[in-house]
Amino acid sequence: MIKRTLFFENPAYLSTKDEQLIINQPKEGTAPKTVPIEDIGFVVLESSQITITNGLLEKLTTNNAVVVNCNAQHIPIGLLLPLEGHTEQNERFRAQAKASLPLKKNLWQQTVQSKIKNQAALLRAVGYKTDNMLHWAGNVTSGDTRNLEARAAAYYWQHIFDIPGFTRFRSGNSPNNLLNYGYAILRAVCARALVSTGLHPSMGIHHANKYNAYCLVDDMMEPYRPYVDQIVLYIVENFDEYEELTPALKQELLAVPGLDVVIDGKKSPLMNAMSRTTFSLYECYGGNTRKLLYPVYD
Repeated sequence: MIKRTLFFENPAYLSTKDEQLIINQPKEGTAPKTVPIEDIGFVVLESSQITITNGLLEKLTTNNAVVVNCNAQHIPIGLLLPLEGHTEQNERFRAQAKASLPLKKNLWQQTVQSKIKNQAALLRAVGYKTDNMLHWAGNVTSGDTRNLEARAAAYYWQHIFDIPGFTRFRSGNSPNNLLNYGYAILRAVCARALVSTGLHPSMGIHHANKYNAYCLVDDMMEPYRPYVDQIVLYIVENFDEYEELTPALKQELLAVPGLDVVIDGKKSPLMNAMSRTTFSLYECYGGNTRKLLYPVYD
């Protein structure tokens, strides 16, 4: 079942009763609304005037729902994840920690290859030749020692948007703001899947910045980024204004968890596909396989 994403941009009081999330808004004449907690996958809190009870946080966490809070600029900055996401968590942490360097380099090779192929597929869909990108994908070495990921990214960002001089930079001009928001949502989807699989989101296979608490998340979400780019491309082509993150634009980007993707030859919502990806990673750590399952952009 596809889990729901709830987005709160206005003042609200959020509580729980009878396994329901209860929404009370301070607008006169507005009746409380309810949502079954078991149906919720993500709760995005944007307004600084939202009150949420600890009882509700407990139930959301127990049901592996992710709570995302935003800063004054409306950008997601924090995640609430369960401390215990799986019954075999300790065993899986130990398998993850013992992963050999050759295995991690091989996993990163697969990740980069998948990312480049998906970027190439999106570029091809908008009319660009991608023989060079497919060549780079086919020549990624263990650990991507030649850094073909960066080479492919440079070509990709030069062409994906028909915007003269566009550069992918976190604090750069639009549509960087849209990409930042979409990637933050994708990051939450990946973090939820990793924790639910019983893996630790900090212990990456490639990313290793000591200040980054989500190194493994940033590794595993890489091949999924083009699905966010696809939404941003749609916005750029169909909306007159996108300098600011309006509610309409956020609504488009909040659709990320429910996007249809093809993984292992079958169509699946992105959030479900992400769980298959993270489980395949655990299987690699456990020695049951050496192949990661990633979606193929179609």
